[in-house]
Amino acid sequence: MAEKMPQTLANHTRLDPLFHFVVLPVFTLSAIGGTIHFLWHPSFHSGSLFVISVAAVIAVLRIRIYALKVQDRVIRLEERLRLSTLCSEPLRSRIPELSEEQLIALRFASDAEVAKLAERALNEKLSRADIKKAIQTWRPDYWRV
Repeated sequence: MAEKMPQTLANHTRLDPLFHFVVLPVFTLSAIGGTIHFLWHPSFHSGSLFVISVAAVIAVLRIRIYALKVQDRVIRLEERLRLSTLCSEPLRSRIPELSEEQLIALRFASDAEVAKLAERALNEKLSRADIKKAIQTWRPDYWRV
């Protein structure tokens, strides 16, 4: 089995080829086609095709968003647990102050640096991007949806 490429700030985002290059374009093109067909040949049939194709695009996008939201909730829980294990008491009591965005970004920080980075994120109100840029030793997340 081939080794996974080391994950970094530069390459940690990923595209799901089946979703981004097959499903989404097919449903988007069908919605565009349904719209054009309805505008050129207005009828009950073309109107129902338009409504169904637009609803399908909305459903596909919402399903993707729901999966990402559930994953973000799991990441928040995992990071709170990890921080409560790795942080000393003064910082441990401040974990609830971390925003969802900050917790999601902190998942990429190694165990050795996550406590200091969390403290810095709290004190300096670091954004998701700033936290990711500050990470010295990247902890990969290959399971992201």
